[in-house]
Amino acid sequence: MRYRNWARELPLHVMIIPALFILILFAYVPMTGVVIAFQKFYPALGISGSKWVGWDNFEFMFKLPNTIQVLWNTVIIAVMKIIVGIVLPLIVSILLNEVNHKLTRSGIQTLIYLPHFLSWVVLAGILIDILSMKGIVNQFLQFAFGVDPIFFLGDNNWFRFVVVVSDAWKEFGFSTIVYLAAIVGIDPALYESAKADGANRWKQTWHVTIPGMMPIIVLLTTLSMGNILNAGFDQIFNLYSPVVYETGDIIDTLVYRTGLVEMSFGVSTAVGLLKSVVSLILISLSYWCAYRFANYRIF
Repeated sequence: MRYRNWARELPLHVMIIPALFILILFAYVPMTGVVIAFQKFYPALGISGSKWVGWDNFEFMFKLPNTIQVLWNTVIIAVMKIIVGIVLPLIVSILLNEVNHKLTRSGIQTLIYLPHFLSWVVLAGILIDILSMKGIVNQFLQFAFGVDPIFFLGDNNWFRFVVVVSDAWKEFGFSTIVYLAAIVGIDPALYESAKADGANRWKQTWHVTIPGMMPIIVLLTTLSMGNILNAGFDQIFNLYSPVVYETGDIIDTLVYRTGLVEMSFGVSTAVGLLKSVVSLILISLSYWCAYRFANYRIF
């Protein structure tokens, strides 16, 4: 019996081999480069020829005048994105579920899902144009409310708001589809029972829809916790400028400037390694919390 099972499953295991090889080659082998974080690395000398400096790169990193501000910016932007990225798709998916006209619902889904496929290079160009001092947004505000033009991408008071709103606009459509799939999986008999007990649409949503969506809400929240130090390099790199470093500079952009612009490879690797370790701790903690408080298991 065991031989039959093994023979039947052998093709499936063989199909995994190429993906496993690619994973090891591109995800695990490059991890040996983290040793650069403990070296005064020179590309000409390579890893084996560069001088070992121990924890000096980490000490230098924390002595940088903007390190604390960069960490603070990263956490604030990431947490705001996580909150908006959970609440907004949840509300939109519940509202879409109430739309009975199939063609209308499909059209709305398509419209809100399309930005997900656009790169931040394209979207950043659009945002820079419409949010400029003479862009369509400032022209509307000036015409409708008589306010002075706002430098959205050059004002520290507005930059984080623009980052969070634009990220929500781009990505909430994908999460909405996930939530809609969770709603479809809810047993219709629960709605019939609630209706028989006199529950209106609001009470059905509160007592049937949301509890039925709770497993996927917990899952997405848990997965997002691992990204609490990942505020979105692609987006911010294409939108920010030295004028908004105070509120817009994050860990990933600091690593980019330190490593590729200033050529301090050891320090930039140390920053990236620290970020990865903290993210691993956070996502492990979030999985434990999901298991402890929501009875969620990954297997």
